[in-house]
Amino acid sequence: MFIGHFGLAFAVRRAVPQVSLGTAFLAAQFLDLLWPTLLLVGSETVRIAPGATEVTPLVFESYPISHSLLMAVGWGLLLGGLHAWRHRHLAGSLAVGLLVPSHWLLDALVHVPDLPLAPGSQTLVGLGLWNSRAATLMAEVPMFVIGVWLYLRCTRALDAVGRYGLLGLVAFLALVHAANMAGPPPPDVDAIAWVGQAQWLLVLWAYWVDRHRQSLLPWHRQAARA
Repeated sequence: MFIGHFGLAFAVRRAVPQVSLGTAFLAAQFLDLLWPTLLLVGSETVRIAPGATEVTPLVFESYPISHSLLMAVGWGLLLGGLHAWRHRHLAGSLAVGLLVPSHWLLDALVHVPDLPLAPGSQTLVGLGLWNSRAATLMAEVPMFVIGVWLYLRCTRALDAVGRYGLLGLVAFLALVHAANMAGPPPPDVDAIAWVGQAQWLLVLWAYWVDRHRQSLLPWHRQAARA
């Protein structure tokens, strides 16, 4: 699951205007933003096995800190709590807090059974849509398209950054997804970890674009975005 997470983040901007697109990106992708650092320090492990599934060559051997359900809920409480402390807005903080574990739930659709319920748990979850490229695309692409459509329906560009910056962001996400689906396996685990760190740039990109767009909905215009 990649663009599906971002699709949900785009959609949240429509439902909860107090959460900016950048904050929604941060929350929806937080588990995958944390994971590369844990790989680099050796706290979690992944193995490259071409042909492991039809979609990805990665075998996730151990990632209980970033990708267990219990920890995902805990990270959600942390981010939601920080948002509440910073912005004092209940709906926005709930949205942030729920976006974090939503990542685990969406991953459970596509992963083979490798997602733990808690650190140390022997129960692993995953419906395995990665075993079919077509099924994976059917799960992710509509989610992304609908999310972007909802964001476009509730905002308008204030300038060229808001217009072409958004177009570039959407196109880049689609390109990365295509590369993930059809590209060659990564050369090594360190490359996975360092490329994964680049996702922070997507968060910054989303903050930048969102500041150059204005809500089209009357009740959104009165809300201060976090």
